[in-house]
Amino acid sequence: MAHRFLVKEIALQAGVGPATVDRVLNGRAHVREHTRRRVEQAIRELEDQQLQMARTGRKLVVDVVVEAPSRFAHEIRDALDAELPGLQPAVFRPRFDLRETIGTGELVATLEAIARRGSHGVLLKARNVPAIAAAIGDLQQRGIPVITLFTDLPDSGRVAYAGLDNRVAGATAAYLIGQWTRAQPGRVLVTMSDERFRGEEEREISFRHALHARYPHLSIVDASGGHGLDAPTEARVHAALAQHGEIAAVYSMGGGNPAILRALAQRQARPVCFVGHDLDRDNVRLLREGQIHAVLHHELRQDLRSACHHVMAFHKLLPVSAVSSSSSVVVVTPENIPASIIARLGYSTES
Repeated sequence: MAHRFLVKEIALQAGVGPATVDRVLNGRAHVREHTRRRVEQAIRELEDQQLQMARTGRKLVVDVVVEAPSRFAHEIRDALDAELPGLQPAVFRPRFDLRETIGTGELVATLEAIARRGSHGVLLKARNVPAIAAAIGDLQQRGIPVITLFTDLPDSGRVAYAGLDNRVAGATAAYLIGQWTRAQPGRVLVTMSDERFRGEEEREISFRHALHARYPHLSIVDASGGHGLDAPTEARVHAALAQHGEIAAVYSMGGGNPAILRALAQRQARPVCFVGHDLDRDNVRLLREGQIHAVLHHELRQDLRSACHHVMAFHKLLPVSAVSSSSSVVVVTPENIPASIIARLGYSTES
């Protein structure tokens, strides 16, 4: 039996004599089965204790590199800051690089700089392009794990993905819009910030497939590419409405919902259903005002906890079996906005 402990340590933990432990370790006869199991259990207990001792006080420097609108990037930072105390006894020291847009060359240079100076891990939200995937592979070769957040780069050599199931989210949005619009023919306006974010691409593919399969009377009008930023998003929605006219519903995958609503109002478009993503400050306000009808929410703190646990497991500070799972998709309406989010954003609990 493989082990890395002294016989006397195992004997003390198991409550048996050293000679008994020696017989168990060497597979000799004349050992009762329950005694053998007790020695095996003692070794597992010593391994757990050793793991706990290794965790204590261990500092992990992680780089959080995110391309996202500032409203969402701030939500990510706040969620991680809230999780850090609960990640004890390991001590995480995050270094944040949060930008609304990052060119591929800039992001590759950022990852290369991290590789040179060293890091215990990278939490990354980025576009799914070959150059970025190659940079992730280089980090992996240097022993620096990369965990992708909310949008995946599955062919990059990343260690894990932490975030919602985007395919489930897209199909859920199609179901909601189909139920809201009933059997009436119409057009559904969809917006992605950038199709190279794989998470949004997966939402769109799943949404399109489910809409075609379940609700063939609904067609799609695409106004993507605004990066979730107000001015370019509003311009793209204006252009789509000018070409296609009245729409029945909106599925906003990439944010910028106030801008979308302004464009709709200026064109006097009145969709019966507007589905968005994420409970940021804008969306909570719009839900409470009745301007959007549902938000597909995933718990950022749970996703970031999962990402940090993956880093800990990589460095053998946590058993792989103990890594927390990512969050599930939750449909939030004006009637079930979590009180904790309302309080955190400083809103009154009164409608």
